[in-house]
Amino acid sequence: MDNTAILSSKSDYTYFKYKNTLIRFKAPYSLEYYDKILKWDNGYLVVMAKYQDEEPEEEYIDLLPILTNLYIDPDEFLKNIERVVINYD
Repeated sequence: MDNTAILSSKSDYTYFKYKNTLIRFKAPYSLEYYDKILKWDNGYLVVMAKYQDEEPEEEYIDLLPILTNLYIDPDEFLKNIERVVINYD
């Protein structure tokens, strides 16, 4: 069983996918892409993000309030995720 989630972005949205659940939320308008996952901590991501006309910089994504607002139990959804990778396929 694969316990890997996927982070990506397209247009003005960030995508977080785990198994059959895809969560889409608004990204900063100037985001070009996510470059690297620096840390995964049970719903909290530290990533390197590339913005227009800038060098990649550290960015923080907290999935807990997003999951709660979508009526997804964060504890249940996140409990088996061991790592997150970036994938643009």
